[in-house]
Amino acid sequence: MAGPEPELRRVCRQAWEPVLARALRAVVFLDSAAAEALHWGCGGAGELLAAGALAVRALPAAAGAAGAARAVFVVSGALRGGTAAAVRAVLGQGAVRHCVLVTGGEAEGGGQAELEGTLRRWMGEGGRAEVVPRGPPLLAPVSAELCLLPALQVLLPPLPGSGGTGPAEAGLGALPSELREVVRALVGDLDALFAALGLREESFAVGTLSRVIAAELASYTPARNRRRMASNKASVVFVDRTLDLAGAVGHHGDNLAEKILSVLPKLPGHKTDVMVNMVELTALQATDETCGIIAPGCLAQPNDPAAKALWESFMNLKQKEAVMEARRHLVEAASRENLPIKMSMGRVTPEQLSSYIQLFRNNLKALENHCGLLQLVLATVQTLKHLQTSKWDNFLAFERLLLQTIGESEMPSVLNQLLPMIKSYNNRTKDDYTCEDFLILLVYMYSVVGEIKSGKELDAAEEEVKKALVKAICDEPEPSPILQKITGCDSSLNLTTQKATDAVDNIFRSLRDIARARMHMKQFNSIHNAGSNTHQASYKPLLKQVVEEICNPERPDPVDIEHMSSGLTDLLKTGFSMFMKVNRPHPGDHPLLIIFMVGGVTVSEVKMVKDLVATRKPGTQVIVLSNALLTPLRAIESLFATERLQPDINM
Repeated sequence: MAGPEPELRRVCRQAWEPVLARALRAVVFLDSAAAEALHWGCGGAGELLAAGALAVRALPAAAGAAGAARAVFVVSGALRGGTAAAVRAVLGQGAVRHCVLVTGGEAEGGGQAELEGTLRRWMGEGGRAEVVPRGPPLLAPVSAELCLLPALQVLLPPLPGSGGTGPAEAGLGALPSELREVVRALVGDLDALFAALGLREESFAVGTLSRVIAAELASYTPARNRRRMASNKASVVFVDRTLDLAGAVGHHGDNLAEKILSVLPKLPGHKTDVMVNMVELTALQATDETCGIIAPGCLAQPNDPAAKALWESFMNLKQKEAVMEARRHLVEAASRENLPIKMSMGRVTPEQLSSYIQLFRNNLKALENHCGLLQLVLATVQTLKHLQTSKWDNFLAFERLLLQTIGESEMPSVLNQLLPMIKSYNNRTKDDYTCEDFLILLVYMYSVVGEIKSGKELDAAEEEVKKALVKAICDEPEPSPILQKITGCDSSLNLTTQKATDAVDNIFRSLRDIARARMHMKQFNSIHNAGSNTHQASYKPLLKQVVEEICNPERPDPVDIEHMSSGLTDLLKTGFSMFMKVNRPHPGDHPLLIIFMVGGVTVSEVKMVKDLVATRKPGTQVIVLSNALLTPLRAIESLFATERLQPDINM
């Protein structure tokens, strides 16, 4: 098997081959997850238009097929729920006579022939339908080591709850029906991906939902048949995100890519990529009105080798080094275009990068040749100047203080220290924390501290924080998009004190559950180093502990990394190993290590995994897979939004 990046890129393109082959003279419709995969894997709609597509539209489609006789629908999962209704609405307009559905999941109500019959019925008499199984899943290759499955972005392991389900009780049947559907879809997608990579994997799990997923993948009949034939050995380790949420909301990483993704606004319809304001490259005045006139730039530049190399630097280097790399790329590009650049040494400032960007402004050829690179450098400039970036260091300092305080004080005392910092909108300065910022800090605290001694003192301290938060939420002139999702209110007019109180009560119930998430762990039950007279208290990421255990040269039997057997042979091995010298499967056994973070991963975590494996187990290839790339705000949304898990399953 070649290195992970060329192989993953090949598989990403392979998923789009049936679409490109059928795009000629057709309107192509994509659901949002398919659009995101196309964006990161192939560079967006341009690829489909180059293959002869008349237009590329979003599903659900406002404009329909606009009179075109051919339509190609690309859906990331099965044809059901809202997706089925959207396809039916387009076909029901009567213009489409030949329709192609490229799908990855099994549809409800039968196989390929039945589905083609349904599509013909929706088109009306004389319509032709073709259903094409896609093969590999639609992946978004964000970097050389990181691939996302955008179709499963809602997946997050459930918190333990007051009953506290132990790992022994959990199985697919014990999960809510929505989550069961998502797990089945994930197992199908992973099997298709591993088939395309020719993998024979051993599955391991850390955490309750990860055990269910790993067990399902191990026993999935198509996967068992594939493993008999495949030759490339790999270990796949599933890890529950909820075991360590401090990593999802923390500000530990000195990483430029993480900051860009956290502070710039999201590209419309996308969960991962951001909007880069391109007005600086035009002669327009940079006002709010003109920003809407010029199409935004973005980070995904899969067809531009220089921009792709710079993005990898943003993902893998410290911020200072990444910014210097941005300057170097820009200077080289300007030199190649014979632009009058004055090279300066020393510290790189956003103003200096802006002055270099200005040189490209009136040179259309240079703009065209280096458009991808300019988008990334503009993203850097806008991030470095952003108010939220200066707040990043405040967060980091406060998180370090919390680590120290948590080691020395009980939770009620820590909450009491937090209380005076919760300020209403009218009393806040730009440096004060917003309501969302406080939710980020609370998740960090409760995740780091682990199980808390409950009692009257804790209840009283929590009540005071709740009251202050409810007041701050109600005093917002207009709730932010995240507060709207958390309270279920889209305007301050219908946000009552009762609704805010209910939302905050739910948040604190979840926070108590977050603190108990590692209660069943024996080896990985803490992510907090209490510190000593000589060492500061510190956060020890759970993922780091897992990877260190995998790379341990002494190969001890992992305590919390559980192997999922896929058949009788594995069970016998495990049984015999209790009383005979039989090597039990170990996640460090194989030349390829795949870590799947169930519920989202951060840029810093991907870099940490890559660096640890390179240092501790050189020669081992590593791929990180997940269903979402998290920023602190996105983590809060996925935890506390009122309708957190609503996959498209209702017919």
